[in-house]
Amino acid sequence: MGTKIFSFILLFVLSLGAVAQERVVSLSPSITEIVFALEKGDTLVGTSSYSLYPKEALKLPVIGGYTQPNIEKILALSPTLVIGQTFNFRTLQKLKKFHIKTLMVRLQSIRDIQNSIQKISSALNAQESKEQQLLHNITTAIDSIKKTKTPHSVMIVYGLRDDLRSRTYIAGNNIFFDEIIKLSGNTNAYTSDNTQQPVLSYENIIALNPDQVIILHSKKSHPNTDIKKALQSWYALPINASKNKKISIVDEEYIHIPSHRIALTIQRLSQEMSDD
Repeated sequence: MGTKIFSFILLFVLSLGAVAQERVVSLSPSITEIVFALEKGDTLVGTSSYSLYPKEALKLPVIGGYTQPNIEKILALSPTLVIGQTFNFRTLQKLKKFHIKTLMVRLQSIRDIQNSIQKISSALNAQESKEQQLLHNITTAIDSIKKTKTPHSVMIVYGLRDDLRSRTYIAGNNIFFDEIIKLSGNTNAYTSDNTQQPVLSYENIIALNPDQVIILHSKKSHPNTDIKKALQSWYALPINASKNKKISIVDEEYIHIPSHRIALTIQRLSQEMSDD
């Protein structure tokens, strides 16, 4: 066997060994989902709290909350790669001091999610066919959206509460929820250019006067919420949505997660905003 051929085989074998020994820590549920979807779940040795999908993720060691992961717990897992989001910047910088390879992804817009799938796929040497399938599903979901026949303003609310006098969190601009509203041919009731998380008072909601309100609620996470009472509070508001009977609850466990399952979120929310 020639020297060049032997060297090539040796490098190939060594590269296979490196991939097989990859030890990945995910700092968010979204990243965990993407890694599993790329069929690289066997490389994960740790993830953040609230990583509930797929069910295999529940077996992984938890390294803390996804906004404040525990450095010591991460280091104890001897990772070869730690993947985090933009809000994990400081944590990733600290890990670099320990000579740990890191990857930072942005998961705010639909395009961000698509780009992140590609970056994670490349970092983990995932099969290109798996990556392309996930991207195709998102593109198909976008292309399948039926434009609303009667465009209207939509407010997407995070969480169902029966006391609207306290703070109400909603979807602002420059986020995938805002994009889905616009892709459906509608407008976001919140039109401010403020990039911070919008928090509304009772008076703010009335002032925005949305034509439709979609409340993202999880019975599993908040089983004690009095849904009937909460909806009565919303329908008591002097806004178009209550007059038009266009206040609804969407309870899907994937709805908040900016992963490859954004395809399902696009389908579900566009359906909620349709005229059919």
